[in-house]
Amino acid sequence: MPTRTRMNVYFDPDLLKQVKALALRRKVSQSTIIEAAVASFLSGDSAEQLEAAMSRRLDKLGRQIDTLDEDLAVLGETVSLFVQFWLTFAPPMSEGAQAAARTKGLERFEGFMQTLGRRLATGDRFLKELSRDIESPPADSLPADAARD
Repeated sequence: MPTRTRMNVYFDPDLLKQVKALALRRKVSQSTIIEAAVASFLSGDSAEQLEAAMSRRLDKLGRQIDTLDEDLAVLGETVSLFVQFWLTFAPPMSEGAQAAARTKGLERFEGFMQTLGRRLATGDRFLKELSRDIESPPADSLPADAARD
């Protein structure tokens, strides 16, 4: 079992805050963070290793951006279709009915905003639900014309 030796060092307060934040995020001790940093410094990581690590990180960011791009496209299409259907099927109203419709519309909008707030607070997302529903539909649940395509 390797023994550890205690060492007292001084840090700039801002640097220490960063170490503490990283330790909390990674759920490891501050000593582990500092030990890894010193080991990395002393090992003289080669430019190739640093480039490979940066490449992996950039690839991961690229995949995340692609996912966000897909989600944004689905969201845009969803809003577009909703507005199209809403405008297509909204019947014209007389002046007297418009005031009641406006009041009902504000009431519905308030309900919509409360529901949206609850969903965002709980982490439930439409796109997550949609992807779970789409990922594994049983083969026998597909419409007959979709099975031929």
